[in-house]
Amino acid sequence: MMRQIKITKYQNNTHYSIHVVDSFGQEHHIGYSSVLTEKFNEEVQKKAEKIWSNEVKQEVDLMSKAINNCISIDIKNGRVPSLD
Repeated sequence: MMRQIKITKYQNNTHYSIHVVDSFGQEHHIGYSSVLTEKFNEEVQKKAEKIWSNEVKQEVDLMSKAINNCISIDIKNGRVPSLD
């Protein structure tokens, strides 16, 4: 996965949402802004570089693993349809 800075603005919204994606594909939300100035863009770039220089792959938490295992057991036993 490649590193990215995502700046999005939903239709009729007044603010931009800024996310940084690291090389593991993990998204880091770094804030909102109502304007995109040169100074703000420089700050976003600095924050992104800081995130990229300290990248660590996040482990899946125990609760997520447990839920995933329960879903797999239910699918195996025919209680819910497969997600495929």
